[in-house]
Amino acid sequence: MGALTDYFRAVDAASVVETLGRADGGSPLGAGPPVFDGVETKHVDPTVVLAMLIAAIRQVQWRVDLVEQVTVWPTSPVPGPDGPEDEDDPWVTGPWVSELDPLVRDTLAAVHDSEVPTIVARWVQAEELHGARAEDMQPVAAEIVLLARRALGADERLYCWMCL
Repeated sequence: MGALTDYFRAVDAASVVETLGRADGGSPLGAGPPVFDGVETKHVDPTVVLAMLIAAIRQVQWRVDLVEQVTVWPTSPVPGPDGPEDEDDPWVTGPWVSELDPLVRDTLAAVHDSEVPTIVARWVQAEELHGARAEDMQPVAAEIVLLARRALGADERLYCWMCL
């Protein structure tokens, strides 16, 4: 089982929460016209796979805190140290939405189109992308870069919607 991940841009977390509340947490890029400008991806979670793209861009080693993020959905209180009391708790079932640090947006937006193939060649060497081909991942990286440029140009933040 893999994670579905959608990256999108929005003015602020409040507008994201309001939109998700109307859609019962469903993807803002899902059925019907998308509410936000975004990119549908699969298995490109922000903590590992997107962070590996950021590491490839910056030419640094991946580390767990490379992509800083703040959870904005679910909005219910975070379960205590013993975990959630109910298996239907949204912290267990998802979906989850996080706001990415603006530095992530800026790093992606600064990538020149001509650099994408070289960056992707480094990115697909990651163990977590084992079997991924550069020619398949290049359009994904290019779309994320373009989304980041649009977000930067509009002074918006990047968000990741994820579910299992």
